[in-house]
Formats: sequence, C-alpha cells, structure tokens
Amino acid sequence: MIIDDLAEFASKKFGQNFLKNDLYLHKIIQAMPNDNLRVAEIGPGLGDLTKELVKARNVTAFEVDKRLCEHLSTEFQEPIHKGTLELHCGDVLERWESGSLLDEPYHLVANLPYYIATNIILKAFRDEHCRSVLVMVQKEVAVKFAAETRQKEFSALSVLASSVGKATLCFEVEPEAFVPPPNVTSAVLLIEKDRSQNDEKFEAFLKVAFQQPRKKLSKNLMVAFSKDIVNQTFAKLDLDLNLRPHEAETSIYHHIYNELKDTLDGKQQTKQRKLSKSRAKNSQR
Repeated sequence: MIIDDLAEFASKKFGQNFLKNDLYLHKIIQAMPNDNLRVAEIGPGLGDLTKELVKARNVTAFEVDKRLCEHLSTEFQEPIHKGTLELHCGDVLERWESGSLLDEPYHLVANLPYYIATNIILKAFRDEHCRSVLVMVQKEVAVKFAAETRQKEFSALSVLASSVGKATLCFEVEPEAFVPPPNVTSAVLLIEKDRSQNDEKFEAFLKVAFQQPRKKLSKNLMVAFSKDIVNQTFAKLDLDLNLRPHEAETSIYHHIYNELKDTLDGKQQTKQRKLSKSRAKNSQR
C-alpha cells in the first residue's frame, strides 16, 4: 500500500499522529528495561518504532486500523515469517477482556492515541504479565502519572502508578516530531512495575478522593461515606481532617481505603430506605 500524504492518511477516528523522528525513536528504545522479555506494541501505525523493536526483541503488535494492518503485513513480511513479529488486527481492549494481553511476561511499548491512553495504562496496571509500561502520551497525562506527593499535579493516577511501581517522565516530544502534529506537547512515560493493581474499587475510591483536588480530602470522602465514619477513620489513622488530596502519601490512601471499603455509604443507605418505603406505599394504593 502506497501512502502519498501521511497527514491526509492519518485517521482522526483512531487519534493517529505518526512519530517520524529517528532521534526520539532511538531514545524510546534506550529507555526500555534491559532484558529479553517480549514486547507488546499497541498501535504500531506505520511501523517506524516496530522496525527498531524487532531488531532486539520478539514483538507482538496490536493494530485496530485495517488499512495499517494491510501496510504492516506487507512491510514486515520477513519478521512475521521468522516469528519475531506477531501482528494482531483488531481492538486491543477486547483482547484484554480475557485477562492478560499476552500469556507470558512482557513489556508494553506504545505511542498511544491521547483519547485512549489512560485506559490502556490502567489496563496494563491490572495485567499480571505486564512488567513495565513505556508509552508516549500527552505531557499533561504523563505528569499526573509521575507526580509525587505534595506536588500540585499529584492525582489519582499518581497514586495508582506508585501503587504498582515507579513512574518516570523520561523526556518531552514537541508536536513537530509527528505527522500530523498534535495540538499539545507529548512525553514518554516509563512505569516499572513490581506488582499489579487489580482492585477496580480502589480506582473508584480514588476518583471520589480526588474529585475536587483543592478541597479537603475528608470533605471529598463524605460525598460517598458518612461524616461519622470518615471522622472515625481519620482519628484511627491519626490523620489531619484538613489534609488535602495531594498532601497524602500513597500508603495513606491504601490505609483509608482498607478502613472504608467494606462500609456502605450511609447517605446511600438512607436514600435506599426512603426509595423502598416510597415504592411500598405506592404498591399499597
């Protein structure tokens, strides 16, 4: 398949911005963990990064765009034939529904479309076979994952990242390195995992905790948990009720969650009781 104009070819539907800068391609390769594990590449696009990956690793690539699958199948006939590259055409999220993306330990490497980047990274956090995540994302997202306690960017994503390992913002990439250029600066993020985060309820808990980042953490939690239970939990853990969400360390969030996770929201209980009574009265009429 001959592609005359990359900017015209790029699909807005799939959020495609092709990295066409050898310097950054090589820097991504250099940032990879130093071992021989297989690499899972999501969204190989035109295969520029794939060419570098297959020189040193066995690669499994997942591409959702049928046009690009046709291009990659032709471009990488030799490594596909040798077995050093496996190409899967389809939605990678459907593949993840069965559990792990691959049935062996692997590193995730990808230039991710911005609209799906966070979801992909969180999927990798839950995947027990994923050993690291090395991805190109919007700089703002990378900063949130890599932020440390007391930094203003510290967020639920920061807590999740530090819950599975260590996150590092490796380097920034200007829009001009892509075709077509995005409207924002990108960054390469490395998250080296030493454990997985399989509790989706914990993710939901963090959304509540950070729903209004500049408010007190205790006030945010009172939206989902009763005031008495929140106050009791903070007293038990010897926490200041004036603590802001970005001021609490990751371990504190786990301690609070462990205290609250089995507690049904008192406000929700009251609402449920009122709703049940109302339905009972209506049924008697």
